[in-house]
Amino acid sequence: MKTFRIVIDGVEHVVQVEEMGSAAAVAAPASVALPVAPPPAPTPMAAPTPAAPAPPPASAGGGEVVVAPLQGKIFTINVNPGDQVKAGDTLIVIEAMKMENEIPAPHDGEIASVSVARGDQVAAGDPLVTYK
Repeated sequence: MKTFRIVIDGVEHVVQVEEMGSAAAVAAPASVALPVAPPPAPTPMAAPTPAAPAPPPASAGGGEVVVAPLQGKIFTINVNPGDQVKAGDTLIVIEAMKMENEIPAPHDGEIASVSVARGDQVAAGDPLVTYK
């Protein structure tokens, strides 16, 4: 008779196998659960500190420039030059990693220019819209 130890779902079982002629038969497992050491706990990692946001670049016309906060593809442009916007209005939608990210107007004002077109790829910090 041979004795084997088998681990199933973290529980160790002891089974005995007896050879019977040319065919082998397996006896019922002994109902003895032996303790198994748990896996080591993961080492906690320090939370990353967010980078300070870059100041918006000044445009040649002196108006405030709204920049892309992340890399992605221009999905929708909701404003045109001359449009009046209110703080919180969605100016542009950028698609990144299959998510649509709305870029809100930082304050009330008039749009002087739109620096991107639908489908353009932008990097974080690229100018999107300029206020008058």
